[in-house]
Amino acid sequence: MKVIFTKDVKGQGKAGDIKEVKDGYAQNFLIRNGYAVAYTSRSKEILDISNKNKADQEAAEIKRCEALKKELKDRVLTFKVKTGKQDQVFGTISTKQISSELEKIGYKIDKKKIVLDEAISSLGYHEVKINLHKKVQAKVTVELVK
Repeated sequence: MKVIFTKDVKGQGKAGDIKEVKDGYAQNFLIRNGYAVAYTSRSKEILDISNKNKADQEAAEIKRCEALKKELKDRVLTFKVKTGKQDQVFGTISTKQISSELEKIGYKIDKKKIVLDEAISSLGYHEVKINLHKKVQAKVTVELVK
């Protein structure tokens, strides 16, 4: 029996997949528990409409992220840090600190999206990557001053 998965099922398929499965498995488990629907021309039309809507939303999200990337490109986040002898910085700047600083200037970006290649623990300018979307990566400059 051909089914269209509505939810991810481990080892079987992901939401939106069309697969051939055994009749009993389809009727007694997948369809009954809402993991899949029987494949018909109408269910295929609904799937196509759903996929088109997802693609449109994805395109809009990418466009929004690209605009945000352009805004962040010229931003410099300045952190005043304590230093010791020979300008040795005490501690490092974390993704949480960068996220809160971005929020102060009006950008709500989750700290998990901020990528630090290496610890920011020296005075000067450092470039930080921000994964806004899986296809869009922005960069912001972080400056450490005494």
